[in-house]
Amino acid sequence: MNFLSRLSVCVALSAVASGCAAKYPYPGGDAAGDADAWTTILARQDLAGWKPFMKDSKADPAATWSVKDGVLTCTGNPVGYIATEMMYTDYELELEWRFDPKKGPGNGGVLLRVQDADEIWPKSIEAQLESGNAGDFWNIGNFPAKMDAARTDGRHTVRMGKCSETPLGLWNRYRIVVDGTRIELYVNGELQNVATDVQHVGGRIALQSEGAYMQFRNIRIRPLLGKGNGRGFE
Repeated sequence: MNFLSRLSVCVALSAVASGCAAKYPYPGGDAAGDADAWTTILARQDLAGWKPFMKDSKADPAATWSVKDGVLTCTGNPVGYIATEMMYTDYELELEWRFDPKKGPGNGGVLLRVQDADEIWPKSIEAQLESGNAGDFWNIGNFPAKMDAARTDGRHTVRMGKCSETPLGLWNRYRIVVDGTRIELYVNGELQNVATDVQHVGGRIALQSEGAYMQFRNIRIRPLLGKGNGRGFE
């Protein structure tokens, strides 16, 4: 790698490490603080309600996934995921995540409407968590859905706005609206992506282990009516 290439990599990593848009703590556009009908789906001290799946069938899930005081820690290895035991169809999901600045930027994702077969990776729509790219979509297993063609290359649809992640090491919030045939992704209050004509089926929710140390907290969900207009009943 020549000097210019090394310089480009350093600049890129520095931008991610310093945060994409530190001016966005949680400026709005999410449901933070609204206690109506929310259900917390992460226990304080264990993975009750979640089932792990690892690419290495001999691996110990406890070495990858652990919970303490309401914070879920993922070591990132081996690759795999934990998925809810329950199936969900129409819902608003909120969660917070962060990477460790000492370990550097990382990759992960929230898998939506995950179908039955456990595999790497299961048929679903992925809300991207990769550092600097939160708010992107990945279509896994040819899940029926439409994204903006101008921002889509194959299975990948980039976010519509500028990066709205916090500096590396600080908590970020995802608000994910899965309602009827529509999915919306909000990163720290900024609407970053929309999918339409999404297959209207029930599925699990999963969090990926994808090679990076990362943490999650405040994972909660509430039901929607499935009409594609968000809450719709207020």
